Amino acid sequence: MKKLSNVLGVTALAFFAFGLASSANAKPHTWTGWISGAMCGAKDASAAKADCVRSCIKRGDKYVFVNTKTQKVYPIANQDAVTDSAIGSEVMLTGELNKDGSIKVDSIKASGM
Repeated sequence: MKKLSNVLGVTALAFFAFGLASSANAKPHTWTGWISGAMCGAKDASAAKADCVRSCIKRGDKYVFVNTKTQKVYPIANQDAVTDSAIGSEVMLTGELNKDGSIKVDSIKASGM
């Protein structure tokens, strides 16, 4: 019984270590979409609504990213990575998807589409 307990303990430790290693080696992904405000979401993710998004941000709203294909809205973990020039045009956002569903942004570039 003690051997079984030791084997299970070592196995659990190995799975835990593997989980830490895989999360530490998370690779950045690139998505195409729009920068919007949290209250505006997908409905204001367009060039026509850029002024509205800017206005909401100035009033304290948080930036979010709206995926063009899925219309899914992702909170942006590092708000300081977003600049005003990213609002109003489709962008390519590169970053890592956090476990809480937010994106840690590495870079934002014009998509050129």
